[in-house]
Amino acid sequence: MKKKSAMIAILSIIILLIQAMTINAQAVEINLEIETPAAILIESKTGRVLYEKNANQKMFPASTTKLMTALLVIENVANIEDKTTISYQAIHDVPAGYSTDLLKVGEEMSIKDLLYALLVKSSNEAANVLAEHVGGSIESFVSMMNTRAIELGCTNTNFQNPIGVHNENHYSTAYDLSLIAREAMKNETIREMVATASYTLPKTNIYDRVDRTIITTNDLIRKSSKYYYEYAIGIKTGFTSQAKNCLVAGAKKDDLELIAVLLGAEKYNSNRESTRDVDAKNLFEYVFNNFSEKEILKKDEVVKQIEIKNATKETKNLDLVAANQIETLVTNDQVNKKDSAEITLNGDLKAPIKKGDVVGKVRYEIDGIEYTSDLIAGKDVEKSYAFIIMIVILIFLLIIAFMLQKKQKRKKRKGKRKNYKTYGRN
Repeated sequence: MKKKSAMIAILSIIILLIQAMTINAQAVEINLEIETPAAILIESKTGRVLYEKNANQKMFPASTTKLMTALLVIENVANIEDKTTISYQAIHDVPAGYSTDLLKVGEEMSIKDLLYALLVKSSNEAANVLAEHVGGSIESFVSMMNTRAIELGCTNTNFQNPIGVHNENHYSTAYDLSLIAREAMKNETIREMVATASYTLPKTNIYDRVDRTIITTNDLIRKSSKYYYEYAIGIKTGFTSQAKNCLVAGAKKDDLELIAVLLGAEKYNSNRESTRDVDAKNLFEYVFNNFSEKEILKKDEVVKQIEIKNATKETKNLDLVAANQIETLVTNDQVNKKDSAEITLNGDLKAPIKKGDVVGKVRYEIDGIEYTSDLIAGKDVEKSYAFIIMIVILIFLLIIAFMLQKKQKRKKRKGKRKNYKTYGRN
């Protein structure tokens, strides 16, 4: 009976522990629960996905499309101070219901100012002007957009225009937009522009006043907004009645940079606050409060020391050095955890080896993600000739011994012949 009671007690404790773990798991999910229908959160440096909700579901991107427009312009214009002219077509190709009140037909403006108009004010006509300038026509530019999307790894994206005008065949996903945003944020010019809260367009040949100050549509970086977020660094908003409220947002705290994409949000959440802004801030705060960057391996760090065969005594002990730094993002409780390394050598290593030669690879697996670095030789390893010298000496000694033995045999034979001759004469 005592044994049975003990077993029941143990089982009860296990059940309670499982329940506690389940509650904690649910609490984590509750902390990450957002109202936006499709979303993703990635770590900018590596592209690692930290959170996703319907991330691969096709959605209408609205003006977040303009991130791809800006990226292509930056990649294809040698000097953004170059000027171009606002065409009649660029303004009048924008459908009714979409704003075109910023630029004037015939204005000569720099690519730089047009990019500010595009990314800060979300100017539709600026998108068309830039598309014409880079692609020669809007149609050609759209083809470039789709090609570039494929190059970036987007698999569920199709653009029909450089603006984000609603079209059933103009779609993307939260995941694909995170790829585009991550690539765009690698460019310092784009980073500066998307983080700009206000910008004043200069005088032009048509507009001779300096009063066109444009204000960002991104409340996360606008200090006067109730949704201002101190760690926000951009990026781009979007809205159409079909796409609803969209946001590609960036935030950086210390060295940790994040990108969130939220698509199809209602204007207000259940608390009558901006859904997309609150959801973005909650995602950022969750990671900043619960995760830390961890350096798994430093560049040039000695991972292991091994002994090389046929090497000189002075150089036989070789340091295996990390060719690259490895960093990852982990929950705060894993920051000081020791990570085990799996080392693979390039076959049976033998001297000579040059400093810097790749001699193997080190591998770590953390949270199901593999991290690797080449291992290089930390110094020159010289080949030892001691064994060869010993062999040569041995052969030499064997030859001498053989020759001496042969000489002794000749002497014996000669002595026998001499004795034979003497005996014969007697």
